[in-house]
Amino acid sequence: MTSFKAYQVSEVEEKVFKGALVERQIDDLPEGDVVIEVHYSSINYKDALSSSGNRGVTRTYPHTPGIDAAGIVTSSSSDDFKVGDQVVVVGYDLGMNTPGGFGQFIRVPADWVINLPESMSLKESMILGTAGFTAALCIEKLLQNGVEPSHGPVLVTGATGGVGIVAVSLLSKLGFSVTASTSKESAHELLKDLGATELMDRSELSEETTKPMHREQWAAAVDVVGGSTLFNVVKSLKYGGSVAACGLVQSPIFQASVLPFILRGVNLLGVDSVFLPIETKRRVWEKLGDQWKLENLDALCTEIEFSNLDLSLATVLKGGATGRFVLNLKS
Repeated sequence: MTSFKAYQVSEVEEKVFKGALVERQIDDLPEGDVVIEVHYSSINYKDALSSSGNRGVTRTYPHTPGIDAAGIVTSSSSDDFKVGDQVVVVGYDLGMNTPGGFGQFIRVPADWVINLPESMSLKESMILGTAGFTAALCIEKLLQNGVEPSHGPVLVTGATGGVGIVAVSLLSKLGFSVTASTSKESAHELLKDLGATELMDRSELSEETTKPMHREQWAAAVDVVGGSTLFNVVKSLKYGGSVAACGLVQSPIFQASVLPFILRGVNLLGVDSVFLPIETKRRVWEKLGDQWKLENLDALCTEIEFSNLDLSLATVLKGGATGRFVLNLKS
Protein backbone atom coordinates (compact mmCIF):
# COMPACT_ATOMS: atom_id res chain seq x y z
CA MET A 1 0.00 0.00 0.00
CA THR A 2 1.56 3.30 -1.14
CA SER A 3 1.58 6.19 1.34
CA PHE A 4 2.11 9.83 0.45
CA LYS A 5 2.19 13.29 2.00
CA ALA A 6 -0.80 15.60 1.81
CA TYR A 7 -1.74 18.95 3.28
CA GLN A 8 -4.99 18.31 5.10
CA VAL A 9 -7.30 20.96 6.56
CA SER A 10 -9.36 19.99 9.61
CA GLU A 11 -11.90 21.72 11.81
CA VAL A 12 -9.95 21.58 15.08
CA GLU A 13 -12.77 23.28 16.99
CA GLU A 14 -16.05 24.84 15.94
CA LYS A 15 -15.38 27.19 12.99
CA VAL A 16 -11.62 27.00 13.56
CA PHE A 17 -9.72 25.35 10.72
CA LYS A 18 -6.07 24.36 10.60
CA GLY A 19 -3.89 22.71 7.98
CA ALA A 20 -1.26 20.07 8.68
CA LEU A 21 0.96 17.71 6.71
CA VAL A 22 -0.31 14.14 7.06
CA GLU A 23 0.42 10.68 5.67
CA ARG A 24 -2.29 9.23 3.46
CA GLN A 25 -2.75 6.03 1.48
CA ILE A 26 -3.60 5.87 -2.22
CA ASP A 27 -6.37 3.42 -1.28
CA ASP A 28 -7.98 6.27 0.72
CA LEU A 29 -8.51 8.32 -2.43
CA PRO A 30 -11.94 8.34 -4.11
CA GLU A 31 -12.76 6.14 -7.05
CA GLY A 32 -11.49 7.31 -10.44
CA ASP A 33 -9.94 6.23 -13.72
CA VAL A 34 -6.51 7.84 -13.41
CA VAL A 35 -4.00 7.98 -10.55
CA ILE A 36 -1.52 10.85 -10.88
CA GLU A 37 1.66 11.51 -8.94
CA VAL A 38 1.50 15.27 -8.46
CA HIS A 39 4.75 17.12 -9.05
CA TYR A 40 3.41 20.68 -8.93
CA SER A 41 0.28 22.49 -7.83
CA SER A 42 -0.51 26.17 -7.37
CA ILE A 43 -2.43 28.39 -4.98
CA ASN A 44 -5.63 30.01 -6.13
CA TYR A 45 -8.08 32.17 -4.17
CA LYS A 46 -10.49 29.23 -4.06
CA ASP A 47 -7.78 27.15 -2.34
CA ALA A 48 -7.38 29.87 0.26
CA LEU A 49 -11.14 29.85 0.85
CA SER A 50 -11.21 26.06 1.15
CA SER A 51 -8.27 26.13 3.58
CA SER A 52 -10.06 28.68 5.76
CA GLY A 53 -13.16 26.50 6.10
CA ASN A 54 -15.42 28.17 3.55
CA ARG A 55 -18.33 25.72 3.19
CA GLY A 56 -19.37 27.36 -0.05
CA VAL A 57 -16.23 25.83 -1.56
CA THR A 58 -15.72 22.68 0.52
CA ARG A 59 -18.60 21.02 2.34
CA THR A 60 -16.81 18.35 4.36
CA TYR A 61 -13.58 18.32 6.37
CA PRO A 62 -10.89 16.99 6.81
CA HIS A 63 -10.03 17.91 3.24
CA THR A 64 -7.02 18.34 0.95
CA PRO A 65 -7.35 21.52 -1.18
CA GLY A 66 -5.61 22.26 -4.48
CA ILE A 67 -7.78 22.92 -7.54
CA ASP A 68 -4.74 22.55 -9.82
CA ALA A 69 -2.40 19.59 -10.31
CA ALA A 70 0.29 18.61 -12.80
CA GLY A 71 2.16 15.34 -12.72
CA ILE A 72 2.75 11.83 -14.04
CA VAL A 73 0.17 9.09 -14.56
CA THR A 74 0.99 6.07 -12.38
CA SER A 75 -2.16 4.04 -13.06
CA SER A 76 -4.95 4.28 -15.61
CA SER A 77 -8.04 2.30 -16.55
CA SER A 78 -8.69 4.69 -19.43
CA ASP A 79 -7.49 4.09 -22.97
CA ASP A 80 -6.78 7.84 -23.24
CA PHE A 81 -3.91 7.79 -20.73
CA LYS A 82 -1.03 5.45 -20.01
CA VAL A 83 1.54 5.14 -17.24
CA GLY A 84 4.20 7.81 -17.64
CA ASP A 85 2.03 10.40 -19.38
CA GLN A 86 2.54 13.99 -18.23
CA VAL A 87 -0.86 15.48 -17.50
CA VAL A 88 -2.69 18.48 -16.09
CA VAL A 89 -5.92 18.68 -14.10
CA VAL A 90 -7.62 22.00 -13.39
CA GLY A 91 -11.16 22.73 -12.31
CA TYR A 92 -14.15 20.41 -12.05
CA ASP A 93 -14.40 19.26 -8.42
CA LEU A 94 -10.68 18.84 -7.79
CA GLY A 95 -9.64 20.45 -4.51
CA MET A 96 -13.20 21.47 -3.69
CA ASN A 97 -14.87 18.28 -2.47
CA THR A 98 -12.42 15.87 -4.10
CA PRO A 99 -8.90 15.57 -2.59
CA GLY A 100 -6.78 17.99 -4.57
CA GLY A 101 -3.32 18.93 -5.72
CA PHE A 102 -1.91 19.67 -2.26
CA GLY A 103 -1.42 15.92 -1.96
CA GLN A 104 1.35 13.97 -3.71
CA PHE A 105 -1.23 11.70 -5.38
CA ILE A 106 -4.72 12.27 -6.75
CA ARG A 107 -7.23 9.90 -8.34
CA VAL A 108 -9.73 11.47 -10.74
CA PRO A 109 -12.08 10.67 -13.64
CA ALA A 110 -10.38 10.50 -17.03
CA ASP A 111 -12.55 13.29 -18.40
CA TRP A 112 -10.94 15.74 -15.96
CA VAL A 113 -7.46 15.08 -17.35
CA ILE A 114 -5.60 16.57 -20.31
CA ASN A 115 -2.17 15.75 -21.67
CA LEU A 116 0.46 18.36 -20.99
CA PRO A 117 1.17 20.42 -24.13
CA GLU A 118 4.47 19.26 -25.66
CA SER A 119 6.16 22.65 -25.42
CA MET A 120 5.22 23.18 -21.75
CA SER A 121 6.83 21.84 -18.59
CA LEU A 122 4.86 20.62 -15.58
CA LYS A 123 6.01 23.63 -13.59
CA GLU A 124 5.06 26.06 -16.35
CA SER A 125 1.57 24.59 -16.46
CA MET A 126 1.15 25.33 -12.75
CA ILE A 127 2.58 28.84 -13.00
CA LEU A 128 -0.43 29.33 -15.24
CA GLY A 129 -2.84 26.98 -13.46
CA THR A 130 -6.51 27.87 -13.17
CA ALA A 131 -5.65 31.56 -12.89
CA GLY A 132 -3.65 31.71 -16.11
CA PHE A 133 -6.13 29.47 -17.88
CA THR A 134 -8.93 31.83 -16.81
CA ALA A 135 -6.98 34.83 -18.07
CA ALA A 136 -6.66 33.12 -21.45
CA LEU A 137 -10.41 32.42 -21.52
CA CYS A 138 -11.14 36.08 -20.77
CA ILE A 139 -8.89 37.29 -23.56
CA GLU A 140 -10.28 34.76 -26.00
CA LYS A 141 -13.81 36.02 -25.26
CA LEU A 142 -12.74 39.60 -25.82
CA LEU A 143 -11.19 38.67 -29.16
CA GLN A 144 -14.30 36.74 -30.16
CA ASN A 145 -16.28 39.90 -29.49
CA GLY A 146 -14.17 41.89 -31.91
CA VAL A 147 -11.70 43.66 -29.62
CA GLU A 148 -8.52 44.66 -31.46
CA PRO A 149 -5.35 46.49 -30.36
CA SER A 150 -6.23 49.44 -32.59
CA HIS A 151 -9.43 50.04 -30.61
CA GLY A 152 -7.58 51.40 -27.59
CA PRO A 153 -6.27 50.35 -24.18
CA VAL A 154 -7.47 47.30 -22.26
CA LEU A 155 -7.91 47.53 -18.50
CA VAL A 156 -6.93 44.69 -16.16
CA THR A 157 -8.20 44.92 -12.58
CA GLY A 158 -6.48 43.05 -9.77
CA ALA A 159 -3.42 43.13 -11.98
CA THR A 160 -0.99 41.62 -9.47
CA GLY A 161 -3.16 38.57 -8.72
CA GLY A 162 -2.95 35.27 -10.57
CA VAL A 163 -5.49 36.05 -13.29
CA GLY A 164 -4.47 39.68 -13.61
CA ILE A 165 -0.74 39.21 -13.95
CA VAL A 166 -1.14 36.58 -16.68
CA ALA A 167 -3.74 38.75 -18.43
CA VAL A 168 -1.32 41.69 -18.50
CA SER A 169 1.39 39.48 -19.97
CA LEU A 170 -0.85 37.85 -22.59
CA LEU A 171 -2.49 41.09 -23.70
CA SER A 172 0.91 42.71 -24.09
CA LYS A 173 2.15 39.73 -26.12
CA LEU A 174 -0.86 40.13 -28.41
CA GLY A 175 -0.06 43.79 -29.05
CA PHE A 176 -2.55 45.52 -26.77
CA SER A 177 -1.90 48.65 -24.73
CA VAL A 178 -2.60 47.57 -21.14
CA THR A 179 -3.74 49.62 -18.16
CA ALA A 180 -3.03 47.70 -14.95
CA SER A 181 -5.05 48.47 -11.81
CA THR A 182 -3.46 47.54 -8.47
CA SER A 183 -3.00 48.79 -4.92
CA LYS A 184 0.58 47.52 -4.76
CA GLU A 185 3.10 50.22 -5.67
CA SER A 186 5.87 47.70 -5.04
CA ALA A 187 4.68 45.76 -8.10
CA HIS A 188 4.68 48.69 -10.54
CA GLU A 189 8.07 47.89 -12.04
CA LEU A 190 7.16 44.23 -12.49
CA LEU A 191 3.92 45.16 -14.26
CA LYS A 192 5.82 47.52 -16.55
CA ASP A 193 8.33 44.77 -17.31
CA LEU A 194 5.42 42.47 -18.21
CA GLY A 195 4.07 45.02 -20.67
CA ALA A 196 1.70 47.34 -18.80
CA THR A 197 1.78 50.78 -20.43
CA GLU A 198 -0.24 52.58 -17.75
CA LEU A 199 -0.77 51.98 -14.03
CA MET A 200 -3.60 53.13 -11.81
CA ASP A 201 -4.55 52.67 -8.17
CA ARG A 202 -7.47 50.35 -7.57
CA SER A 203 -9.17 53.01 -5.39
CA GLU A 204 -9.93 54.97 -8.55
CA LEU A 205 -12.30 52.18 -9.61
CA SER A 206 -13.65 50.83 -6.33
CA GLU A 207 -15.57 53.90 -5.14
CA GLU A 208 -19.36 53.62 -5.22
CA THR A 209 -21.05 56.32 -7.26
CA THR A 210 -24.59 56.97 -8.46
CA LYS A 211 -23.44 58.34 -11.82
CA PRO A 212 -24.80 56.02 -14.52
CA MET A 213 -21.83 56.55 -16.87
CA HIS A 214 -18.27 57.87 -16.87
CA ARG A 215 -16.14 59.17 -19.69
CA GLU A 216 -15.08 56.55 -22.22
CA GLN A 217 -11.60 55.20 -21.43
CA TRP A 218 -11.09 51.53 -22.35
CA ALA A 219 -11.84 49.44 -25.38
CA ALA A 220 -12.10 46.35 -23.18
CA ALA A 221 -11.33 45.01 -19.72
CA VAL A 222 -10.57 41.86 -17.76
CA ASP A 223 -12.16 42.12 -14.32
CA VAL A 224 -11.50 39.82 -11.37
CA VAL A 225 -12.89 42.15 -8.71
CA GLY A 226 -16.65 42.41 -9.23
CA GLY A 227 -18.79 44.72 -7.08
CA SER A 228 -18.54 48.47 -7.54
CA THR A 229 -15.31 48.07 -9.49
CA LEU A 230 -17.02 46.07 -12.22
CA PHE A 231 -19.84 48.63 -12.43
CA ASN A 232 -17.31 51.47 -12.77
CA VAL A 233 -15.49 49.53 -15.49
CA VAL A 234 -18.74 49.02 -17.42
CA LYS A 235 -19.49 52.75 -17.12
CA SER A 236 -16.06 53.60 -18.55
CA LEU A 237 -15.95 51.34 -21.61
CA LYS A 238 -15.73 52.87 -25.04
CA TYR A 239 -18.64 52.49 -27.43
CA GLY A 240 -19.07 48.79 -28.25
CA GLY A 241 -16.46 47.76 -25.68
CA SER A 242 -16.49 44.54 -23.67
CA VAL A 243 -15.49 43.43 -20.19
CA ALA A 244 -14.77 39.78 -19.37
CA ALA A 245 -15.81 39.19 -15.76
CA CYS A 246 -14.36 36.22 -13.87
CA GLY A 247 -14.03 37.17 -10.20
CA LEU A 248 -15.64 38.54 -7.05
CA VAL A 249 -12.75 39.65 -4.85
CA GLN A 250 -14.57 42.86 -3.90
CA SER A 251 -18.12 41.53 -4.02
CA PRO A 252 -20.38 39.11 -5.93
CA ILE A 253 -23.07 41.82 -5.97
CA PHE A 254 -23.27 43.79 -9.21
CA GLN A 255 -25.55 46.83 -8.98
CA ALA A 256 -25.69 48.45 -12.40
CA SER A 257 -27.57 50.73 -14.72
CA VAL A 258 -28.71 49.65 -18.16
CA LEU A 259 -27.56 52.97 -19.65
CA PRO A 260 -24.01 51.90 -20.66
CA PHE A 261 -25.53 48.87 -22.38
CA ILE A 262 -28.21 50.72 -24.34
CA LEU A 263 -26.39 54.01 -24.99
CA ARG A 264 -22.89 52.67 -25.72
CA GLY A 265 -23.67 49.09 -26.69
CA VAL A 266 -21.15 47.62 -24.26
CA ASN A 267 -20.90 43.91 -23.48
CA LEU A 268 -20.59 42.11 -20.14
CA LEU A 269 -19.05 38.67 -20.78
CA GLY A 270 -19.15 36.02 -18.08
CA VAL A 271 -16.19 33.61 -17.90
CA ASP A 272 -16.22 30.20 -16.20
CA SER A 273 -13.13 28.00 -16.07
CA VAL A 274 -14.42 25.16 -13.88
CA PHE A 275 -17.05 23.20 -15.79
CA LEU A 276 -15.98 23.84 -19.38
CA PRO A 277 -16.12 20.84 -21.70
CA ILE A 278 -12.79 19.02 -21.67
CA GLU A 279 -12.40 19.67 -25.42
CA THR A 280 -12.45 23.42 -24.76
CA LYS A 281 -9.94 23.09 -21.95
CA ARG A 282 -7.65 21.02 -24.16
CA ARG A 283 -7.82 23.57 -26.99
CA VAL A 284 -7.02 26.54 -24.74
CA TRP A 285 -4.14 24.70 -23.04
CA GLU A 286 -2.68 23.88 -26.45
CA LYS A 287 -2.91 27.57 -27.35
CA LEU A 288 -1.10 28.51 -24.13
CA GLY A 289 1.65 26.08 -25.09
CA ASP A 290 1.89 27.34 -28.66
CA GLN A 291 0.97 30.74 -30.14
CA TRP A 292 0.13 32.22 -26.73
CA LYS A 293 3.17 30.76 -24.95
CA LEU A 294 4.68 33.24 -22.49
CA GLU A 295 8.45 33.38 -22.23
CA ASN A 296 8.51 35.23 -18.89
CA LEU A 297 6.63 32.72 -16.75
CA ASP A 298 9.30 32.41 -14.07
CA ALA A 299 8.92 36.14 -13.38
CA LEU A 300 5.29 35.52 -12.44
CA CYS A 301 5.81 32.98 -9.69
CA THR A 302 7.31 32.14 -6.33
CA GLU A 303 8.08 28.44 -5.86
CA ILE A 304 7.21 27.08 -2.42
CA GLU A 305 7.30 23.80 -0.48
CA PHE A 306 4.83 22.28 1.99
CA SER A 307 6.50 24.22 4.81
CA ASN A 308 5.52 27.52 3.16
CA LEU A 309 1.93 26.57 2.43
CA ASP A 310 0.18 28.03 5.49
CA LEU A 311 1.77 31.45 5.06
CA SER A 312 1.21 31.51 1.31
CA LEU A 313 -2.47 30.58 1.66
CA ALA A 314 -2.96 33.35 4.23
CA THR A 315 -1.28 35.84 1.90
CA VAL A 316 -3.57 34.90 -0.98
CA LEU A 317 -6.67 35.06 1.24
CA LYS A 318 -5.78 38.60 2.31
CA GLY A 319 -5.12 39.70 -1.28
CA GLY A 320 -1.44 40.24 -0.56
CA ALA A 321 0.06 38.00 -3.23
CA THR A 322 1.91 39.27 -6.27
CA GLY A 323 1.84 36.72 -9.08
CA ARG A 324 1.57 32.99 -8.49
CA PHE A 325 2.62 30.64 -5.69
CA VAL A 326 3.67 27.28 -7.19
CA LEU A 327 3.87 24.32 -4.83
CA ASN A 328 6.67 21.84 -5.54
CA LEU A 329 5.52 18.51 -4.09
CA LYS A 330 8.74 16.69 -5.06
CA SER A 331 11.17 18.87 -3.10
